[in-house]
Amino acid sequence: MDNIAGKKSGLTWAVHLSVAALVLLWVFPTLGLLVSSFRTTDQIRTSGWWAAMFPAVQNEVFRTANPGAFRVEREGVFVVEGNLYVVDGRAETAADVAAVISAWGVSSRDIAAFGPGETADLGEGETLQVAENGDYIWSGNDDQISGRGQRVFVTAESPPEFTLANYRGVLFDPRNREGMAKAFFNTLTVTIPATIIPILIAAFAAYALAWMEFPGRALLVAAVVAMLVVPLQLALIPLLTLHNQIGIGKGYLGVWLAHTGFGLPLAIYLLRNYMVGLPREIIECAKVDGATDFQVFTKIVLPLSFPALASFAIFQFLWTWNDLLVAMVFLIDSSGQTTVMTRQIVELMGTRGGDWEILATSAFVSIAVPLIVFFTMQRYLVRGLLAGSVK
Repeated sequence: MDNIAGKKSGLTWAVHLSVAALVLLWVFPTLGLLVSSFRTTDQIRTSGWWAAMFPAVQNEVFRTANPGAFRVEREGVFVVEGNLYVVDGRAETAADVAAVISAWGVSSRDIAAFGPGETADLGEGETLQVAENGDYIWSGNDDQISGRGQRVFVTAESPPEFTLANYRGVLFDPRNREGMAKAFFNTLTVTIPATIIPILIAAFAAYALAWMEFPGRALLVAAVVAMLVVPLQLALIPLLTLHNQIGIGKGYLGVWLAHTGFGLPLAIYLLRNYMVGLPREIIECAKVDGATDFQVFTKIVLPLSFPALASFAIFQFLWTWNDLLVAMVFLIDSSGQTTVMTRQIVELMGTRGGDWEILATSAFVSIAVPLIVFFTMQRYLVRGLLAGSVK
């Protein structure tokens, strides 16, 4: 009696825990990417995203100002004064410095040799003093205070810092060669038609296979099912050769048709299963009243099939938006005018692999639109996937 249909299983708690674990498994990385996209490079390298709300201790290397431009003579002693953070460009004035120095040194062997406010004896009368806000006084004779600035190793505690500069640089800065704005609109240009075109074609085909009698219909259904298991990579070379022969191998039209061809088998299969499950009485009554197949399709079947259409639209949009292989094969452009976001991110990782704030921001911009699409239409997803499972 324990296995009777409709009776709750004793392992329901295990199912709930598994679902919660899967949700957290995807939520935490996404949240981390979002937080990292608002952090600076130094903070990303120093601590994980989960510590973004807490002060971070950083070990950094600075140099004092160039003595040739900033040194002054006071009673026979040459002095260079300033602020380490202002010289490095991280603050406009000393009052803007938020970090608090806890220790500093002049040698990599002992980076915490001195405390803030202490004076380091560099030998032969040369001295250096560093305050906790980064103010320094470097003094010595003419030969000592010359050449490059004095190197200073600093251990400082920096407060949490969030900035929109990453997004401005990635999306809107025209001088940023790695800007994602153009790639973002290129991806939309590829994804929207590549989602709409197969839905339109598959809807007509699915209605014909579900409700129209003609010779060979069963063979066509079997062919659609067979094409579901054909690897995408198997068709790349012959399809690209065909596109090049007819002159569409280097533009948007070629990649639209490629995504349409690769998406049609699942679209037809999914929509046909849903349309077959629609009440036969509604369609028969419409035909008795004189409606044509086109009128039945557009006014009855298509509106009732919206869950299945939305379900496939989610899948096709996500696949096309996140696609790299098809875009690189069928969207050939050496000038970068049609580069999509996935390829742009790959180029960022190849040429600027250390700029974590750019990578995090670009990646989150890339997944933002799919997340919006999924959460907007996710209520139709299960209804569309279960189409035809219950008669």
